[in-house]
Amino acid sequence: MKSLLIACAAIFMSCAGTSSQKSSAVQGNTELLVSENQGGTDSPGFKIIKDEKDFRNIIRGSFSIAEVGKESYISYPKFPKNKKVVLYNLGSFRSGSHKIEEIKSISVKNQILYVEVPAGEPSGGMEIQVISSPWFIFTVPTDYKFTSVELKYSK
Repeated sequence: MKSLLIACAAIFMSCAGTSSQKSSAVQGNTELLVSENQGGTDSPGFKIIKDEKDFRNIIRGSFSIAEVGKESYISYPKFPKNKKVVLYNLGSFRSGSHKIEEIKSISVKNQILYVEVPAGEPSGGMEIQVISSPWFIFTVPTDYKFTSVELKYSK
């Protein structure tokens, strides 16, 4: 019964969530294109998106749409031609909101891309435990060379 309740809550939250497609530029270096609280992988990691087809497939996949042409309600952001597009999966979490709403800054040091994001505020009190796999897509300048991505949380 408990697992049924958790499953129903997870389905409700994934259906009720709306796609956040912010365009907050950080000194012209980066842009947060899409951020979702469901649909990512179980482990953290990144992927560089090479073309618009792959970009659209990733976004469409987060909405679990099987048929092409049935995604008319999805508002796709424009695929940037002059920047690298990065998909970052945060991994799995058991409770709380871990959706990225803003990118404060980015930098590269020793081939590691550091992405500074605001730290989440603890909600306090009891929370329903729902497993989430948040992810986001953002841009970086084309001349940034990196082999891994690390999130830095700041206040």
